[in-house]
Amino acid sequence: MTNNISLGSNLQKIKKYVKSSLSSNIDKVLLAQLPQSKSYLKIVGIFFNSEKTNSCILSDEIENVLKNNHLFNNIVLASKSCVIKVTPKSDIAIVWIDIWDTQNGSNAKKFINCQFNISSYIATVCSANMNPRVPQCKNCWKWDHTAEVCRIQETKCVKCNSSHLTGHYHYFAWYCKANDKINPLRLKTKKGKPCPHLFKCLDYKGKHQADSNDCPFWKHYFNKEWHIKEYAKIQNNQRNSTHSAVNGSTI
Repeated sequence: MTNNISLGSNLQKIKKYVKSSLSSNIDKVLLAQLPQSKSYLKIVGIFFNSEKTNSCILSDEIENVLKNNHLFNNIVLASKSCVIKVTPKSDIAIVWIDIWDTQNGSNAKKFINCQFNISSYIATVCSANMNPRVPQCKNCWKWDHTAEVCRIQETKCVKCNSSHLTGHYHYFAWYCKANDKINPLRLKTKKGKPCPHLFKCLDYKGKHQADSNDCPFWKHYFNKEWHIKEYAKIQNNQRNSTHSAVNGSTI
């Protein structure tokens, strides 16, 4: 019994002890692992627009750079990285990353103040506080709450917002089904093939699915005040549309 924090080297001692103590096959015994926690880092010194596409740099591009850089070997992201502008009028970005770490934060300490190249820019890794992100529900795909406290009974599809699992999209979405009564004919989307149809975001009504990085809600998911104001606008527009429809039906 000890109050000290376990180290990776201690795991080998535990493994040897278990192997010598048990007559069973060691391969069938679960390996010992250190308790994990999250560490929060930010990457600075990056331009917001990608040199390749001349559009905003995407989380996937950042994660691909990290994956192929030897500095970040054996590092596992705890969540998707987030790219935001330093200020609304700035062309400089900050990338927020959360990593799985040991309880004493040994992995994060290795990276703080490290520099590496992203395209022609030199990026620097800095420590960061816990990011106050606005959560997105994986059940109804709306923001500012999690699936554990979601009030909706059924699961919503992230692509079409219908009441079915996203994985069953091809079976239930009407525009993935064949229809020979319209012109031009609509062919059935084959299983395993990407859907050629446009999606409609539940939150912003844009032509993207609800968890897309292109969604303005995603781009502002560090800004809870923006989310509150935007949802207020959407609710106000919905009330006005309903009011106009009611008035139109009574004339």
